[in-house]
Amino acid sequence: MTQSQEHISREVYQTTADWLRAHTRHRPEVAIICGSGLGMLADTLECQDSFAYSDIPGFPQSTVKGHAGRLVFGELKGKVCVCMQGRFHMYEGHTLSKTTFPVRVFKLLGVKTLIVTNAAGSLADGLRPGDIMIIKDHINFPGFVGLHPLIGPNDDEFGPRFPAMSNCYDKELRCLATDIGKQLGITGLMREGVYAMVGGPNFESIAEAKLLHQLGVDAVGMSTAAEVVVATHCGLRVFGLSLITNKVVRSYEDVDIVNHEGVLDVGRLRSVTVQQLVTELIGKMDINNNAANDAATKL
Repeated sequence: MTQSQEHISREVYQTTADWLRAHTRHRPEVAIICGSGLGMLADTLECQDSFAYSDIPGFPQSTVKGHAGRLVFGELKGKVCVCMQGRFHMYEGHTLSKTTFPVRVFKLLGVKTLIVTNAAGSLADGLRPGDIMIIKDHINFPGFVGLHPLIGPNDDEFGPRFPAMSNCYDKELRCLATDIGKQLGITGLMREGVYAMVGGPNFESIAEAKLLHQLGVDAVGMSTAAEVVVATHCGLRVFGLSLITNKVVRSYEDVDIVNHEGVLDVGRLRSVTVQQLVTELIGKMDINNNAANDAATKL
């Protein structure tokens, strides 16, 4: 499977959006992408309509354990949401146009805010397995070598040719999540940090881990950044969090070995806490307050 980028026309996104509109009465304002072991977020939605990815025109298939492969619509805290139980990854053989395909479909469905969650390995000394890192910025390593979801003809109806990424993780939502953490009594589990996306599917070598640490990376994973790039390009407000599932090995004397089963175990351990945080965040966020609206007000 080649990783050369494919161009997906607006008509293909529209076909998928139209199919979903025809099969559910829900008109979502918030979209949630669930990382490994975090698909239980979808179970909290009320009045659900759910669809297997295999039944949705244009949708790729998720092949990773811990990713159920369902799109779930419903209501949460008075807001209409759509939730991906499982995402798509480069290492599955998908191009980045395909891994980010749902984001533009969400835009066409009327979504205004995207919440992305992932399981990540910690490189920061103060982040332990079970902690929650609010993402304040990212490093998109695949983008450095030309593996980028926006390569190819730009569709101006989605966004500009050269979108800025300097403020892609909404500061207001990050502050709100921190306040909610205080109310829930989980401040000791939370901090902000920088997430790095690598291609995978292997966990990092020790030399790679040392390099990432020197570059100021707090947590590393194999997803999220590309989705956030596309979401920012098409004007969605973004909130991201990483559930820290393991410490990345940075010493040749360390005998620990990271494995996917351990990642899923931590996801199950912290599932209720993450669910509470995201649920309260959705309940308290102002759907209509986003950077695009703020900019328009100042004109």
